[in-house]
Amino acid sequence: MNGAFDLTGKVALVTGANTGIGQGIAVALAQAGADVALVARRDPAETKKLVEEAGVRAHVVMADLSSIEPCERIVEDVVAALGRIDILVNNAGIIRRTDALDFSEEDWDAVMEVNLKVLFFLSQSVARHMTGWASQSGERGKIINIASMLTFQGGIRVPSYTASKSGVGGLTKLMANEWALKGINTNAIAPGYIATNNTEALQADETRNRQILERIPEGRWGDPADIGGAAVFLASRASDYVQGHILAVDGGWLAR
Repeated sequence: MNGAFDLTGKVALVTGANTGIGQGIAVALAQAGADVALVARRDPAETKKLVEEAGVRAHVVMADLSSIEPCERIVEDVVAALGRIDILVNNAGIIRRTDALDFSEEDWDAVMEVNLKVLFFLSQSVARHMTGWASQSGERGKIINIASMLTFQGGIRVPSYTASKSGVGGLTKLMANEWALKGINTNAIAPGYIATNNTEALQADETRNRQILERIPEGRWGDPADIGGAAVFLASRASDYVQGHILAVDGGWLAR
């Protein structure tokens, strides 16, 4: 594969790579030529197989991202196994659904820890690594955060998720502001309504499912593979002048 979208020789680190959007992104990056480190709490055997079928290396790092404890260890592990990290995709995330009047501190803290705090400190660890080789080689590191429609909107019954994804949008811009001159591009993808484990409750709710589909111009739920092309773009040389952008991949949801 040749051209601005070619990732041959690059190493990508994808969190939450076991299923869903993380798997879709990992496979797309592999098909564009990147070796992929798969960070997951459960064995990402299927994702590993799909990545290797693309003819690149797959390296598994088992880690629980409910705290920042494994962040530095993950970076050290991937660099030891694959040489360096060119691309970081912060995909790992969780959601809790309860009316705002009844929402618990425990559910608030759990979501904010994974979706925002770990995202920042893993990015910090990877950025410290990236600035080392970027200053010497002139190449650029790429950090891609996974935002949400709720980066732009309020949502219903998901207060901590909304707060965390709004925070992801802000952190994406801050990282771009601070790290652009250090050789790192930081951007985000805001998936629309994608059929994954996190959205099973919405898909199963007949009323909400109908309301969601009625608003999407494409008339369907997205597939994790739909996010892959956006990830390849933001990971590649084609996006070298894109900084602090939140790219909606939503079937037209925000246009309606």
